Amino acid sequence: MKLKSNLFFRTIYTIRIKSLVAIFATGLFVVNSFANDISNIKDKSLLLKPIKNLNDEKYDKFILGRSFFVIPWVEAPSATTARDGLGPLFNANTCVSCHPSNGRGTLYNKNMQFSRSLIAKLSIPSSNSIEHKEILKTSPLIVEPTYGGQVAINGIHGVNYEAKPDIKYKKIEVKFPDGEIDTLLKPIYILKDLQYGELHKDTIITFRLAPSLNGLGLIEDISNEEILKNVDEFDKDKDGISGRANYTYSPITEKMELGKYSWKASTTSLKHQSADAAINDMGLTTSLFPNDNCTKNQKACNQAPKPRDLIDLTDERLDAISFYIKNRKTYSAKKTKSYKEGLEIFKSISCAKCHIDSFTTKSGVKISPFSDMLLHDMGEGLADGRSEFKANGKEWRTPPLWGLSLHEKINKKSPRLLHDGRARTFQEAILWHGGEANGAKDKYMNLDKQSREKLIKFLKEV
Repeated sequence: MKLKSNLFFRTIYTIRIKSLVAIFATGLFVVNSFANDISNIKDKSLLLKPIKNLNDEKYDKFILGRSFFVIPWVEAPSATTARDGLGPLFNANTCVSCHPSNGRGTLYNKNMQFSRSLIAKLSIPSSNSIEHKEILKTSPLIVEPTYGGQVAINGIHGVNYEAKPDIKYKKIEVKFPDGEIDTLLKPIYILKDLQYGELHKDTIITFRLAPSLNGLGLIEDISNEEILKNVDEFDKDKDGISGRANYTYSPITEKMELGKYSWKASTTSLKHQSADAAINDMGLTTSLFPNDNCTKNQKACNQAPKPRDLIDLTDERLDAISFYIKNRKTYSAKKTKSYKEGLEIFKSISCAKCHIDSFTTKSGVKISPFSDMLLHDMGEGLADGRSEFKANGKEWRTPPLWGLSLHEKINKKSPRLLHDGRARTFQEAILWHGGEANGAKDKYMNLDKQSREKLIKFLKEV
């Protein structure tokens, strides 16, 4: 009996070992390989590094994508045919000009002038005409008729730039219940040196600062169901927070899909976002956006020399760029004692209801992006009046917080926060919160000084 018993257990053990081998072989333990590509080391070059275990073919694609991300584009015609097609109107000639080391953009450059990471966006309200209704079926908004949807600060030879952005600030004092006073900077957007005449009388101007690219591949790996389970459009739980999903037109699938990226969740995938940035920031056409960003009033732009190929950024190259963005290492903070103390306060004042600290991706990886990817009404103070598909002029996608602590490593200065960089500190960013976040802001202001400092320390670690 004893011999049979030992034989039985050896058989079971052998079966289990073989099962584990099969699991590894089929990739069911892909979780481990993905999880290994999340680092808590504050390395200024972390976001430039590829994830592990890319085979030779995938690594070559990663390097190809990186080359088109970092090497400057040039105007056509050029001997550099692989990278000609810049413009005719553009803001930057490389992706890294706006995303230094793939991190968040800076408000000012080394000369204390506004950096190329700051973008001026333009739109006008819909007139509800048949023409506008048709445009809005596939476009997030109605662009300004003379300057288009984004102001270009540069033009190729023979094509004037459009305008130069500027910001004036009005100081606003905020007093805490315990007597502390902080000063906010309310921005007043200005466009100087308009090169193509006056703006439309109803033009809506908003400024945007380039966000960090940290963890975008993992965010793309979050299922729609995981995001949509946090939707509470009509605030059924009566907590004052009613996250909404933005459904936007995808030029890839040619149908409405869940928006995940951009400040108002108006792009659906990394490929969509990459193509959108290519045409708006660098004037590079793709199969998704095949026309130069010239309006009918910009004759020199329309008559500018064309590159040899009809499309500046082929599908192969666009896919490589998207692959590069997706397959980089991700920063996520180390769970130190101060992190855990700060997170507890963060949750206690309801910040984590929008800045969700825990998702599980389709690959089974647990991540902490500190965002729900949904739209929230942030009140009049942050309203820009710009609608993008279902997002109205007061709504913003909850920006992921992870990776912000790398900014100082990369740029040797603290990050300017919020969509337009108006907030110089995390406390200022919190104090700008209104609308659905007004309750959380009030709770923060009523914390004792020590608890506020612990929360800010936590945010600096995320």
